[in-house]
Amino acid sequence: MPITSHAFSLLSVPKCSDEDKKERANMALTFDRYKDRLRMLPKEKGWITGNLYMYQGFWHQTMRIISVETLMALQDTFKAHPTDIYLVTLPKSGTTWLKALVFAIVNRKRYTNGSLSTHPLLISNPHNCLPFIETEIYANTPTYVDTHSPRLFATHIPYTSLPQSIIESGCRLIYLCRNPKDVLVSMFHFANKLRDKSGSLVTFEEAFESFSKGAMPVGPYWDHVKGYHKVSTEHPGKVLFLTYEGMKVDTLNHVKRLAKFLDYPFTEEEEVEGAMQEIIRLCSFENLSEVNKHGNLREGIPNAAFFRKGEVGDWTNHLTNEMSQRLDRITKEKFHGLDISFNQGS
Repeated sequence: MPITSHAFSLLSVPKCSDEDKKERANMALTFDRYKDRLRMLPKEKGWITGNLYMYQGFWHQTMRIISVETLMALQDTFKAHPTDIYLVTLPKSGTTWLKALVFAIVNRKRYTNGSLSTHPLLISNPHNCLPFIETEIYANTPTYVDTHSPRLFATHIPYTSLPQSIIESGCRLIYLCRNPKDVLVSMFHFANKLRDKSGSLVTFEEAFESFSKGAMPVGPYWDHVKGYHKVSTEHPGKVLFLTYEGMKVDTLNHVKRLAKFLDYPFTEEEEVEGAMQEIIRLCSFENLSEVNKHGNLREGIPNAAFFRKGEVGDWTNHLTNEMSQRLDRITKEKFHGLDISFNQGS
């Protein structure tokens, strides 16, 4: 099942300024359309933007591509297809890696060994290859032509806030979660790279306190994870629930599992020829970080910002024992009775 995307033709050609202007105009119209609804929402100090706003039980940024205004617009207008596949994560939970793996799995027939040097993942950021629905809402040229399927999208939206068409369409979702301690650390560093002048977190202590009470972009962390875990246990054929730690421990079997869920299973011949290992190498942190050393994903967002360490357990270099124990207590309470492990993963 080949997949064709406008993204392929745009990877090596910068967007024309007219299209950039149109997308910025679309964003401005969206922000203006929903500005009155923001005034009634509770708010907290933001990580990257000045404030976070509580909407439908979760905290969201404002006046950015991925924001509460974007979510409202998607809920009003987005139309899912039954064959769609959505990759869902909290920010800093392995999104970039998951995008790369899924894109490489689905498109492995299109980009073979002989043309490896032209593979989109060797010349562009994974976020350019597999789009967020949050960015698609502004696009003048849709990433996917309607006649092509499956459409591959990513999102950070909590399950209970997904556009109704996604929930009703019967499409499949892949959810990747990560140890909350590593999410906190990664989000702290990412936010400090991108924060705007209206104010943001300055110290790790501030980040910790905000995270602990749930006030992070698309948080609370625990509610976001629980929403998708619940659906995955009730409808395992609809939602594939994975952990970052599990994928790091046994990447090969997870790639095989992803391919089967995507309906792009590896043949015996491919397994013998090492197709899975090749995809793992292509999508490795070392390879992707090298490709993305320079350039910007968008204005003010350098490609390199998405590649810091990619390690499991970096939180030990940042959290005090007291901080670690506090997050452990919260996680134990919030995930009580749930089969979620950040050791060997799922």
